[in-house]
Parts: sequence; C-alpha cells; structure tokens
Amino acid sequence: MSSASQSRPWDVHRLPSAEGRTFLVTGGNAGIGYFVAEQLAATGAVVVLGSRDAAKADAAMASIHSRVSGAYIRHLQLDLADLSSLKTAVDRLDLGHLDAVVYNAGVALDDRPRRETGDGHELMFGTNHLGHFALTQWLAPLLSAAPAGRVVTVGSFAARSERLDLGDLQSTREYRPKRTYGRSKLAQMCFAFELDRRLRAVGSTVLSVVAHPGGALDSLTPSRPPVHVTPPGDRLRALPAGLLVQGKDAGAWPVVRAVLDAEVQGGQLWGPKVFGLRGTPRREPVPSHMADRAVAARLWAAGAELAGTDPRLGFRLR
Repeated sequence: MSSASQSRPWDVHRLPSAEGRTFLVTGGNAGIGYFVAEQLAATGAVVVLGSRDAAKADAAMASIHSRVSGAYIRHLQLDLADLSSLKTAVDRLDLGHLDAVVYNAGVALDDRPRRETGDGHELMFGTNHLGHFALTQWLAPLLSAAPAGRVVTVGSFAARSERLDLGDLQSTREYRPKRTYGRSKLAQMCFAFELDRRLRAVGSTVLSVVAHPGGALDSLTPSRPPVHVTPPGDRLRALPAGLLVQGKDAGAWPVVRAVLDAEVQGGQLWGPKVFGLRGTPRREPVPSHMADRAVAARLWAAGAELAGTDPRLGFRLR
C-alpha cells in the first residue's frame, strides 16, 4: 500500500480494493455478519459465508448480488456447535490460503432452560467460544499460507461488565442466559488477545484482532429483504435511540476495518467512535480483565481440553 493511501483517513464508504483476497465470515447470513460480508464483497474480494442454514445463506448471497455488482460470494456449510464437523468443513473450502476469517457467528439466548450442543457443552459457550477455538486449528495452515493472514474476532459490549468464572465456564452451577452470553463473548475476546500474544512470540505473519459493533439495533438497520426487513414504524420509533446507538450496517464498520486496514496491528481492539456505541471505527484501549494473561492461559488450556484440540491450534506456538 502506498504512503498516500495509508495517510488518507479511513472512509467506511470508500473501502480499499481487496481483489485477489479471500475472506471467511462465520454467521455471514444475518445480522452484523451479513453487513460485514456485503461490505467486504464490495472490495472485490471472494467472500465465503459460513452458515449452518443453506436457505438463509442463499438468501444472503442473493441480497448481496443485488447490491454489489459482480460480487464473488459462496457458502460454506458450517456448524460451530458440532466440533467434529469442522475439519471436514474447512477441507471443503478447497483453498490454498485464507487472507482473513471473521469470527462473527454466535448464539444469544434470553430464556431458560440451559441448553447444550450435541457435544454436551453449554450452547452459547460451546458455539461462540469453543466452536471458534476449534475452528482455528483447521484454519491455521490456510491463514499461515496467506501473505498476512488475520483472525478478526467479533466481541461484544456485553463482555465489558462480565468476568469469567474459570471454575464454571459452562454455567452448570448457575445459569443466567444474559450473563452466560456475556461470558461467552468475553471468553472469545480473551482468547483472541492471547492468540495474538502467542503468534507474536513465534514471529507468525498472522494477526489476531478484536472488533465490536457497539450498540447495534435491528430497528435502526436498513432493510435487506428477505434477510432483514425493518418496518417503517419500527425505524421511526427507534430514531431517538439513534443518538446513542446505530444499525447493524454501521455496527459492521469496525469489523471491516479490522479485516482491511493495513495499519491495524495484532492485539488491538476496534469499536465505534462515540462512547464505544456508535459512529465510525477507532482503536480502543483493551480493558484490563480482557488482557489478563493468567486468566487467558487457564482459559486456553480449558478450551483445548474441552474442544479436544492440539493446544498449539495448528500454529507453531510455544
């Protein structure tokens, strides 16, 4: 990238070309993930939607094609709740390298009862954290083969007020859905920062970055039928909230910058500019509880045991 393009302020509406590059977005068929995929497709990159539901992925791809002329987009059948299926899924990518993966897919439950994956893990922790943890092992060779691979983890504002209970990662003793969700996102973010520390320690070319969408509401999100439709009345009622939060299209901006910006570095946290809730993307300080190395080391060891992975996750990590 030229010095002139590096010095130009980042413009969410004028993204740099990414022709020749390939990006995988987990959960790219809906919500934040859909808008990440749509915006990345506009750069000329090949975008792969990782999704369990082929019909929803088809709808998302049709929507992107209708808005992005000549978009290169495909679907990968991907179920993060089924850890044994992930290697086969990555083999089906049939790629020599992968330039970036966006860990966006997630389950958010509001009600009891506590639910489990087929592997017997609590559903939110098992999908949001363990699924992506295990997926990393199979993507590692593809990311390492890229000139400058990136793992971009989509965090959440909900993780700021949570703390991990390392003795009850799966919420077996006490299950509160919103707290369990916040802790699953915190686990993802702690893992992402620890991954970058380990990658830096061995001189890897792969970066691990965290980005979060701030406050992103469906009611402030532009319609993308049939993927998402915002009734005009809902949007009108939500306008006062727009002073503090935003739609999911804008929520995707920090994630897209974390994928594309040549000046982004590993171990960074990116979010919206205004109180971390809305606006254009900027770098944020990493909260101390997300950067705790002792907690991260214990979480990493637990993740490797629960997911049945190589503790090095396919990288040449110490």
